[in-house]
Amino acid sequence: MAAKSDGAGAASAVRMEGAEGGGAGSLPGGSRRGGGGGAGPGPGSPLAAAPPAPRAYSLLDCCWVLCALLVFFSDGASDLWLAADYYLRRQFWWFGLTLLFVLLPSLVVQLLSFRWFVYDYAAPRAPGPAAAPAPAAGTKDSGCTKDSGRPGSALLSPPPARAPAPAPGAYRTRGCCRLCVWILQSLIHLLQLGQVWRYLRTLYLGLQSRWQSEHRQRHFYWRMMFESADISMLRLLETFLKSAPQLVLQLSIMVQQNNIEPLQGLSASASLVSLAWMIASYQKVLRDSREDKMPMSYKGAVVQILWHLFTIAARAIAFALFASVFQLYFGIFIVTHWCIMTFWIIQGETDFCMSKWEEIIYNMVVGIIYIFCWFNVKEGRSRGRMAIYYTITLAENAALTGLWYMYYDRQATSDFDALIIVCVVSSSFALGIFFMFIYYCLLHPNGPVFGPQTTGCIFKKAPAACVGPPEDVITSPPRSLPRTTGGEREGVPGDRDSCVPVFQVRPSVPPTPVARAPRTEGPVIRIDLPRKKYPAWDAHFIDRRLRKTILALEYSSPATPRLQYRSMGASQEVLEYETTV
Repeated sequence: MAAKSDGAGAASAVRMEGAEGGGAGSLPGGSRRGGGGGAGPGPGSPLAAAPPAPRAYSLLDCCWVLCALLVFFSDGASDLWLAADYYLRRQFWWFGLTLLFVLLPSLVVQLLSFRWFVYDYAAPRAPGPAAAPAPAAGTKDSGCTKDSGRPGSALLSPPPARAPAPAPGAYRTRGCCRLCVWILQSLIHLLQLGQVWRYLRTLYLGLQSRWQSEHRQRHFYWRMMFESADISMLRLLETFLKSAPQLVLQLSIMVQQNNIEPLQGLSASASLVSLAWMIASYQKVLRDSREDKMPMSYKGAVVQILWHLFTIAARAIAFALFASVFQLYFGIFIVTHWCIMTFWIIQGETDFCMSKWEEIIYNMVVGIIYIFCWFNVKEGRSRGRMAIYYTITLAENAALTGLWYMYYDRQATSDFDALIIVCVVSSSFALGIFFMFIYYCLLHPNGPVFGPQTTGCIFKKAPAACVGPPEDVITSPPRSLPRTTGGEREGVPGDRDSCVPVFQVRPSVPPTPVARAPRTEGPVIRIDLPRKKYPAWDAHFIDRRLRKTILALEYSSPATPRLQYRSMGASQEVLEYETTV
């Protein structure tokens, strides 16, 4: 089967191999798996490793979702309450701006959420000549059948098994149920509750993954991870379109009026907590979805919330102080900073989306995030880029606060109060940097970043993490399959706790053939796309056609299938050698 990304035009081929037997067709690109005579991959090969069980949905996961719902409701309710208070006090200008920063971002997010629902719930197209079943195990590869509608694309829906035609009444019942679901979802999104529905659905799927049988547990866990990714993306977009400008607006009003109303403080605090929470939550869900990265602990997530809470607070207060005196220049500063940050992100050549224009829009949104806080968008060591960003941020905060201190209204604010405000900005930023160091020195998933690195294999007897999984193989949900060692390719069990040389001289006398065990693990779904590098989402998280097919195949298969992306690290000759010998 083959796939076409949602709205991207770039194609990806997907094929599902059988669970048992020998040579199972070919990889995209012509290289064949397995030898002749029905001999499958050996026990140590990537296709024969048993998939580890998915991480169990815990009570902490449930509490995290409930806290996220509490943050969402407190942020929205406090803003609406404050807007109503402005209206009752006939401060229509502040009422209009406050309400604008609530409704406009919410409408954008609801439209995007409903668009995702329409695509996920749309009835699949009837299979025609463009859809063909994958070749059975032990047969020659028939290739991926292309979609005749557009060159280079293909249908992604799996071919349904032949079944007796249902009774006419079943069609009417099914159509009535689908109509009810459409009406319910339309009503939910019209009431601006799409995020609430997705949070509750995530909670339901997570609990189901604990209560169901083993196979259905994996299926519900897959769906829960997909739903968590969706709500994380939606809420991150909403917070920086709504909470960030709302925070700066309310702080500016407080500075101008030289007075802090209880509702203003509540709204600003809720917006600040929402911003810090969503950055940490997004990073946690992203790491949980990536098998090639260690998951983030809840201690690390809490410390990351404190890190962003204090740095964003210092940034927002500096913005509000400067905007209370220089309204026009503040707008020029924000636009200039956004343009510079967006250009910096584009120059880094990110790879998050499935098309060029989606990538540009994504970079523009990340440019908005960079106005307030650090957000990693490129693979590799980020300490250099982070140091550059926080140096620029520190200089900007000092300049904005210093200009306000030079030109603020002495009659409205005393010198002592002004000095206290300056100290609050500097101490808040220092606290944020302190928690950042705590996170990277003690709670980073990969270990201490500023201490000795343990990611490479540098010891005679290295830990098991020394021999890492390949980047192009994902198992349920999703979990990686280990690479074969040199000894395992010769039929000898390898030592995974030792460093294996990359190049070995083969003996002149061929070793005694060792009978290979038949493949008893689940099927493998091959995706003809290179795997995106962290911190990008995997293609099966952002390409919804690919996601639908994986869920359908995973649900219909008796064993949990594994995902394998196209490897870009080896040349074609090496790939053919590894898959045929």
